[in-house]
Amino acid sequence: MGFQVAIAGASGYAGGELLRLVSGHPELDVISVTARGQVGQSVGDVHPNLRSVAHLRFAETTPKALSGADVVFLALPHGAAQALVTGLAPGQKVIDLGSEYRLTDESAYLKYYGGPYLGSWAYGLPELAGQRQVIAGADRVANTGCHAAAAILGLAPLIAAWVARPEDVVVVSASGTSGAGRSALPHLLGSEVMGDLSAYKVGAHRHVAEIKQATGATSVSMVPVLAPMPRGILSSTAVMLAAGMGVSAAREALSAAYDDEPFVHLLPPGIQPHTAATANSNSAHLQVELDTDSGRLLITCALDNLGKGAAGQALQNANIMLGLPETLGLTADGIAP
Repeated sequence: MGFQVAIAGASGYAGGELLRLVSGHPELDVISVTARGQVGQSVGDVHPNLRSVAHLRFAETTPKALSGADVVFLALPHGAAQALVTGLAPGQKVIDLGSEYRLTDESAYLKYYGGPYLGSWAYGLPELAGQRQVIAGADRVANTGCHAAAAILGLAPLIAAWVARPEDVVVVSASGTSGAGRSALPHLLGSEVMGDLSAYKVGAHRHVAEIKQATGATSVSMVPVLAPMPRGILSSTAVMLAAGMGVSAAREALSAAYDDEPFVHLLPPGIQPHTAATANSNSAHLQVELDTDSGRLLITCALDNLGKGAAGQALQNANIMLGLPETLGLTADGIAP
């Protein structure tokens, strides 16, 4: 027997992806899955792709249903985690895929989310400088946002190395429809999404505060875009170079940050990231170019919003928290075609 795992919200897209990854993990055993509207149904009814755990049945999402686990994953809508956390044992490892505990600044939380603010947990992006050690020593970890992960991975090393300036950062980030969850909302119907691109939450997207917190950026404009694909994120970040800096310095900073990382890959010059190349993986692919007209540095990042942007990242954090090899149960290789 390995470590015992409970997944709250396992009926959703992120929860289902997490269940798929955990069920194939050699050191983790799923003992409980919970849901809201599917209580009593089997995993096989809701996720017909998950044959190895099809017999499990969804319980109601309560602290009691999660109480026997060494590790608890919370894949819940915003605001739902807070009521559960107080009922969990202090010794349980908890990874929250939601947004309740990401921000350290109460005023930023109140601005983008509203109250109540209950503090912050260790931020779950191991590739940030020094963050892996923080995660290893934590019992409570706040997973990254999906758009935020793609922007932060490209931007943080450049600002830290004084290659890029922290002000006037512009992010355009396209995401697949699974990023909006599994609710049957009219604007997410196939007939509405296919053949269409649309921006949403322009001017006040919640991930702006997270990007600023993790990168040191002082001003971020963000345009999220809903793309007609099930999964994936392609983020494009434009930033001004610091005095005397160029693309070679940017590549050196990204190489120094990620050459030894198993899941973040700086692509060879001239090769742009593709969302398809990271599908079903925990990888992020990065590229950096100079805009010859404006002089801005352009950073592109592709990742799977359900992988490195959610469930894969959560499992990577769990491995670190449990003292297991960080890559266990995860792959850097995408699927094709």
